[in-house]
Amino acid sequence: MANVLAVQTRITLTKQGTIINPTASTALRVALRQYSTSDGKEHLHRSIVPTMHYQKSLPRLPVPKLEDTIRRYLAAQKPLLNDDQYSTTEKLAQSFQNGVGKQLHEELVAQDKNNKHTSYISAPWFDMYLSSRDSVVLNFNPFMSFNPDPKPEYNDQLLRATNMVCSAVRFMKTLRAGLLEPEVFHLNPAKSDTDSFKKLIRWVPSSISWFGAYLVNAYPLDMSQYFRLFNSTRIPKPKRDELYTNDKGRHLMVMRKGHVYVFDVVDRDGNLVSPAEIQAHLKHILSDTSPASAFPVGVLTSENRDVWAGLREKLLAAGNGETLGLVDSALFCLSLDDEAMRDHIHISHNMLHGDGLNRWYDKSFTIILAKDGQAAINFEHSWGDGVAVLRFQNEVFKDTTEKPMVGPGSQPAAVDSASAVRRLDFKLDTALESGIAKAKENFNAAVSKLKIDAIQFMKGGKNQLKKMKLSPDAIAQLSFQMGFMRQYGQTVATYESCSTAAFKHGRTETIRPATIHTKRCVEAFVQQPGKHSVAELQGLLNECSKYHGQLTKEAAMGQGFDRHLFAMRYLANSKGMALPDIYQDPAYAAINHNILSTSTLTSPAVSLGGFAPVVTDGFGVGYGVHDEWVGCNVSTYPARNVHEFLQCVHKSLEDIFAVLEGKPIS
Repeated sequence: MANVLAVQTRITLTKQGTIINPTASTALRVALRQYSTSDGKEHLHRSIVPTMHYQKSLPRLPVPKLEDTIRRYLAAQKPLLNDDQYSTTEKLAQSFQNGVGKQLHEELVAQDKNNKHTSYISAPWFDMYLSSRDSVVLNFNPFMSFNPDPKPEYNDQLLRATNMVCSAVRFMKTLRAGLLEPEVFHLNPAKSDTDSFKKLIRWVPSSISWFGAYLVNAYPLDMSQYFRLFNSTRIPKPKRDELYTNDKGRHLMVMRKGHVYVFDVVDRDGNLVSPAEIQAHLKHILSDTSPASAFPVGVLTSENRDVWAGLREKLLAAGNGETLGLVDSALFCLSLDDEAMRDHIHISHNMLHGDGLNRWYDKSFTIILAKDGQAAINFEHSWGDGVAVLRFQNEVFKDTTEKPMVGPGSQPAAVDSASAVRRLDFKLDTALESGIAKAKENFNAAVSKLKIDAIQFMKGGKNQLKKMKLSPDAIAQLSFQMGFMRQYGQTVATYESCSTAAFKHGRTETIRPATIHTKRCVEAFVQQPGKHSVAELQGLLNECSKYHGQLTKEAAMGQGFDRHLFAMRYLANSKGMALPDIYQDPAYAAINHNILSTSTLTSPAVSLGGFAPVVTDGFGVGYGVHDEWVGCNVSTYPARNVHEFLQCVHKSLEDIFAVLEGKPIS
């Protein structure tokens, strides 16, 4: 099972980096396999197995043994500390293990046993997101951009927007009808991804259905986050936000030039409104000649959460309750931008943050359509980790490219769009207008500091690495360690996200790619290249690959250390206990100050994905290891030089691939 789950790290997307041109991989065959036959206009397909058939019997996320967590924690600290610092941290960790940590661990295990419907990390993780007072822009919301439609004429903004709205509604209806194919990783699809197996497993009671799938090497994944995809919004509240879902909403929310429009995309009988009508309504919005909104309320969603909570109260007091209710309950947000994209750097900036005026960052997700038909999803992160959004994006891309509802020859319906489409007017007083102006200032100040750059290394990729029996992910991560050492002469805290969706209410675990093995290898390549033979350097690469593979498998099985330590700290806080010494150690703060924050994503539907760095002196490193090349798209703030970092990563990849070819380092 560990091998299967390790692959699932590739479908996690959290606040960790930017990604360039991912390609298809085994991990996402689950998301783009051939589903059951289409069910006409209303549904994407009609699954033989009910959508939530496996949910009840999913295995529970294990609470690791305390001694394993402390051992893994110290192993991750070793490359980051000098001997004196490590000795101090080791004593604090062992004291925690034998003292207050033992008590906290036992309480956590007992609490977990009393809450078998969920995982030990679920509530603390929601709380972490919702209690943060930082703006969701740059700090939390990521984006994933769609590949262009392979038929160029379908990339027209109006056509693509219409087709994406129709496919999104079809996805929603398929999900809510229980007809969406369950999310399953098939290790042996010839046995498990077949109609005959599905017809059998559907009759196995849901309380034991997971075990039936397991017997044929199929691994169902948690789908508990999916219900938050639609009709959902994060509501700002003082100290802690709330998630709101109202599945009675039948309308779409559209933004253009900072204005907000709504119209129904589902009729009173629950059916998809005619695609020609949707096209007509969107054409009406795109034809609106009104100037840009002088006071775009959407920019308030980019504010500090307490500030936004106070301004939302003012909006309600000014008589905007019904208007905000329409925003909050909308199926999702569609943002139509009036600007064409120049290049992928421009796409990254626009889809990650834009100008702040034509977004409602609190919606569960927003589909953004640029003037030239470039499309992306920007999503609010507290409700989920990207697994549900990526499945949605894959299905929408597949449906819009294979079965588009409208085409170049389609005529919008002859309907009264002026009556059907409502532009929302917010009642604003001087305090609210001032709040909007201040939010614009704060937004511009924040995003002006973000820099993004990219490289494509064309001298080798996944195929060559696999022939050498090396992990492509391990080698990519090693190049970041090597690049940082070359640029700054240090090994620093590094984060790679790993999905634990194979468990009930699993979220993520952290892989720690900076290890004693990578440090030894990096020093040999960067600081002592003449001291080692090619064979010795190849041996060091092999050690890094093996250890990284072990860490990946452990994390995917819920056997990291980060979430366990986090949950015990959360428990101590909730009990009003004094913070244990291990958490007051500067080394604990340093390992959680992730200077290299990394994420990889592979999907035929996605061309780019992006995030800001998680700390002001960090890099957001996104990457894809392709068959014959490696792509990196990296974000940073002024404290770091992103261009120089990428040059150092490129040099590191050159050296690694030269050594693999038996050549000495030049």
